[in-house]
Amino acid sequence: MNQDASKARLGAGRKAGIVGIVCNILLFIIKITTGVLTGSMSIVADAINNLSDAGSSVFVLVGYVLSARPADKEHPYGHARAEYLCGLFISIIVCVLGIELLRSSAEQLFTGGSGAAFSPVSIAVMSATVAVKGGMALYYHIIARRIGSQALRASAVDSIGDMCATGAVVAAMFLSKITGPLTDAVLGCIISIYILVLGIKLTKEASGTLMGTAPDKEFTAQIIRRIREYDGVLGIHDLVIHSYGANRYFVSVHVEVDAEEDVMESHDLIDNIEEAFRREEGIHMVIHMDPIQYKDAHVNEIRARVAGIIEQISSEYSSPISMHDFRVVSGITHSNLIFDVAVTDDFPVKDEALCSELQGEIKKIDSAYNAVITVDREYSSNRFGSKMD
Repeated sequence: MNQDASKARLGAGRKAGIVGIVCNILLFIIKITTGVLTGSMSIVADAINNLSDAGSSVFVLVGYVLSARPADKEHPYGHARAEYLCGLFISIIVCVLGIELLRSSAEQLFTGGSGAAFSPVSIAVMSATVAVKGGMALYYHIIARRIGSQALRASAVDSIGDMCATGAVVAAMFLSKITGPLTDAVLGCIISIYILVLGIKLTKEASGTLMGTAPDKEFTAQIIRRIREYDGVLGIHDLVIHSYGANRYFVSVHVEVDAEEDVMESHDLIDNIEEAFRREEGIHMVIHMDPIQYKDAHVNEIRARVAGIIEQISSEYSSPISMHDFRVVSGITHSNLIFDVAVTDDFPVKDEALCSELQGEIKKIDSAYNAVITVDREYSSNRFGSKMD
């Protein structure tokens, strides 16, 4: 992402945060006043939910402001993760509010309910807030799609949930005349549980992002496609993507090139790829160049036979295995076959056992072959091989 696009994203995020603060505070004031005057616990619970939404919008705004700060000595990768950290704070606050509101509603439930009488004013106020939340959900959705914001997508979903919760309160206003005074307390419990479940879900998502979730599959595939498009790239592997905030990525990858090409030309190719990603995508990429011999008929024959063994083992365990960095170092008494194999984290066999099995099968080809194997545990769900595979 270039600098202008980054500024536009931050501006849109800040604006969305301000809109959320203003709308949710107005809704809170209207609802809390209505709830206190009518004695409705469910309206009060819904009002507190709007207050928590306003707090969430504050954290969204603060997160975008902090994330815009440039890198410094203490934070050489920038401050973009502040957006995620604020999201975790919001999630914890929502959980605490949900627990407290559930306690209050349950207490009223066991004491016989409030017996509140709902007025036409209450119905009109709550119905109007459903329309407001619908507008906010649409607004968040549009901005989230435009700037690719996970936080605003969550805010859109949250607003839709608020529409449902407030709609339930309106339903209680009509049903209480039939089902009695406990209806309000029951709806208050339902709304409180909804808030608590939402808080737990948001906490899980926020903590997962901070701990480092797997990169998006489409984003990963896009990087692979772009690198493969360059003439001279034979294959890629060991792709590792680190995210330090929204659209702030640091990537390392191994790129295979022809060992017979001039090393300076290959190095220039690598430099051009790194610069293109930095300039066009805003991605800081570091590429390790792997020279590969693929015109040697003897090496190609051995590679093909080893690849067949790996394919057989992969089929046996129903789990993908790929090979890269294959080379042969010939000697008088034996030849070293040096290569890496990449497996997924859920591969059912330990690294040592896999290497032992591969070495045994390779010995069957020729007892003079000594396999030197490194097992890579992949950092994404994509399987990386070379164009020769």
